Amino acid sequence: MKAMIMAAGVGSRLMPLTTQIPKPMIPMANVPLMESIVTLLHTHGFDDLICNLHYHAGNISSYFGDGGRFGVKMQYSPEDELMGTAGGVKNCEWFLNDTFVVISGDALTDINLGALLEAHHQKGALATIALKEVQQVEHFGVVITDDQGKIERFQEKPRAEEALSHLANTGIYVFEPEIFKYIPARQFYDFGKQVFPHLVKIGAPFYGRPVQAYWCDVGNISTYCQAHADILQQRVKTAASGKIINTAEGARVLLGEGAVCGQNVRFEGSVVIGSGCRIGNNAYISNSIIWNNTVINDKSIIKEAVVGFDCILGQGVKLNSGAVVAGGCTLQDEVEVPSRGKVFYTVGDELHLEVSG
Repeated sequence: MKAMIMAAGVGSRLMPLTTQIPKPMIPMANVPLMESIVTLLHTHGFDDLICNLHYHAGNISSYFGDGGRFGVKMQYSPEDELMGTAGGVKNCEWFLNDTFVVISGDALTDINLGALLEAHHQKGALATIALKEVQQVEHFGVVITDDQGKIERFQEKPRAEEALSHLANTGIYVFEPEIFKYIPARQFYDFGKQVFPHLVKIGAPFYGRPVQAYWCDVGNISTYCQAHADILQQRVKTAASGKIINTAEGARVLLGEGAVCGQNVRFEGSVVIGSGCRIGNNAYISNSIIWNNTVINDKSIIKEAVVGFDCILGQGVKLNSGAVVAGGCTLQDEVEVPSRGKVFYTVGDELHLEVSG
């Protein structure tokens, strides 16, 4: 069976982590996020895949290659200019010639795609959206269906008191090839803003299917950290690289291959340490994610922060809640990054720092 992975986006809300790599390649439990999607597709029999590319395209294509290492066949659809969600799929019309799935390359989920496909066929649907119940509706596009599951309307990020539904559009779709009749060629076109409202207007067989599976839109630093906590608490079935350690203090730590910790290192909450990392003596790390090959020297304090790959943090460095350090940065001894501070790059003793409100 065929599927398309959407992987052309920039991931600006995850900056500065995505300055050097595309969002689908950010580590999730020490495994590229998109790898979990490829594995999920393969598990459910979707072995013939195509992926649209734009931002840092070579990073994705060089990692996955022809897909053989992951048990699938992979092809790529480069976009010199972004074509939108529907426009990107339209570019692959030549390939998607039977019932197919479209799934985001930057979400974390363990959805049963086989069950979604079965529901799609049972309804005789042209299009089916996987829906997930959410509490904070103001962050999502929500979907209103009738008693049969047929989609009646959408609300884009409604206020809680105005929401007519708590079912969010997950960005996981099943389509029949006839969907291409509703997408013009060679222009920017969007499913949510253009294709889906038109399907509702004409009364097409267009359905929503609520799912109980785990789903997290890894859209910003907060959800990125939450997804890691969910993995370590085993709320989602996904691959992880490394060894999970439960400390005497109650922390749950994923320690990547070859990572080394010094003496009297204290962990708290959910912590992920990438492969090849070195943690110095008397360091303290709480609810944080450290990417591969980063060095954290003695007495550093990292609270609810994310540190990119190949960084060096000097002795006594302090990262406060919400701090993010891009890959390749060097922080000198005793440097403190304020809450929600983002270090984009460093040059000698200077660091390019932005603080969000």
